Parts: sequence; structure tokens; C-alpha cells
Amino acid sequence: MNSYTETEFFVGDIPYQMYVQYYQPRPDQNSVPIVLLHGAFHTGTCFVKTPDNRQGWAVYLAKLGYSTYIVDLPGHGRSGFVPDLPLMSYQRIINATVALLQQIGPAVILTHSMSGVVGWQTAKTHPQLVKAIVGIAPSPPADLLPATTKNSHEVFPEDRPRIQSREDTKKYFTNSDTFPQENFENYFCSLVAESARISNELRNVEGRGLYICHPEILYDIPICVITGDQDPRHPYKVDAETAKYFGGDFIWLPEVGLPGHGHLQMLEHGNLAIADLFINWLHSKGVMRSPNLD
Repeated sequence: MNSYTETEFFVGDIPYQMYVQYYQPRPDQNSVPIVLLHGAFHTGTCFVKTPDNRQGWAVYLAKLGYSTYIVDLPGHGRSGFVPDLPLMSYQRIINATVALLQQIGPAVILTHSMSGVVGWQTAKTHPQLVKAIVGIAPSPPADLLPATTKNSHEVFPEDRPRIQSREDTKKYFTNSDTFPQENFENYFCSLVAESARISNELRNVEGRGLYICHPEILYDIPICVITGDQDPRHPYKVDAETAKYFGGDFIWLPEVGLPGHGHLQMLEHGNLAIADLFINWLHSKGVMRSPNLD
């Protein structure tokens, strides 16, 4: 029998509603909830199970007694169809995230990759709703990025959604020593279309990225950035700078005895050791307490 109950609901405005999967521990520990936000091309399923059917972070957290919310960002997976997906902006995701926090109360936000911007912006506009941010190889704010010109090869046409290629998936997502390579096809089938506009905002095309401007706004919120040594798009210097900008902590996984991790830490072998790492960090900051599981 599971030590948690599972329910689901939607938040936000149609057609940018957001699907939420809620794991409630039994008995309810009344702990600070944890909200898991996935990255580009993914859905919340990346937090439930790994491609080779190992336990994901969401289930692990719930079994430990933490109230856990997993979302499919608007326009992704179970959140349903968005007619203008190629033009959907970051603000649509931020709005849905704020709506969720207003409904469930202040929470820890765990972001991955693209959703890093969502964490920074949500904390900027609604700091009272954010207890802490754990950024897994998070996208930096536009403040730390040069403005990309519209003629750059990094700019994506906004008349169609982005589709992640098999080649780029292997190069940037599943390249690490700890990724379950024998289950690549199972993983690749889980990827979904992505908003071209969000991808352009992420790259600060023509200065259209989302800025914080005054990072001291976030200084009172505990922030931790966690990065693996085999993530080609998130070298040490880049993510360390993101953490420093917000006055947060930076964890380089090889320095804590966890080498060989790439961009998909939640799916790789050793994923639960990384979960223990950020749980212990939350305890050390006084954000969470260990649930009484007796």
C-alpha cells in the first residue's frame, strides 16, 4: 500500500491551464509542499519514474512524507492543447505557477533547465509564496545573458513549435555516464513539442528575455543550484555565476562524491542520492523539517 494518496486538478486560465498531480503523504505531515517544474520538451512524468522504471523524485519525496506537486506546464502533456503554442510566452507559465502557489500556499519550488526562469520570476513577483528554490541546471535570468541578435542560429522561427531532434537529445540530454542508455527509446518517446517563443526568450533574443534587475529581492529566499559535470550546456562557471547572482549556494556534484551526471539528474542512476542532497540542504536552511513517519 502506498504511504501517500494521489489526486489531480487544474489551475490557471484556459487555454493556458496547468495540470497538477498531487501526492499527499499519509498521514498529512503539514510540511512545506514541494512543487516540481520540468524543463523544455518534457512533462511532469520525468519526476515520477525513470525510463528504466526506477523510482522518481516525486514518489520518493511523497514516501518520505513530503507533500509533492508535479505539474505539466501549460501546453505540455496532460495540460492540454494550446492553439498558439509556438507563440506561448514564459509569462503564461509564470501565471499558472503563481495560481498554483496561491491555491496551495507557500512552497519550495524545484526547477529544471528552462523552468529556472519561472522560479526566478515567481520569486521576484510573489516572494511571500516561495519558501526556497532548488535549481537543477537552471536557466539563468536574462541579466546574465548577452542579447542575441535575430539573425543568430540560436533564434527559432515562431510560426511553428520546436521539436527536439534525436541528435540533440543524445548530445545534450542523455550523454552522461549515468543515464540509462539501454532505455533511450523509452525516454525519447516521452518528449513533447516546445514553444519557440519561450526558447527565444530563454536565449534573450533581441533583449526579450526576462530580467530580474534587482537580485537582492531574492536574497532572503534560500536558493541552491545543483549541476553535474557532464552537462554540456551548464558548465561550472555558468551555473556558479547564477547561484552567486542570487546570493545562493552552488553544488557541483563531483565535489560531493557524485560524478558522471548530466542534464537529466532526476532520471539518471543515482537520482535518489541527489534527492537526498537537496532534502538535506532544505533541512540545513530550516525550510523543511523531517516528517514524523512513525
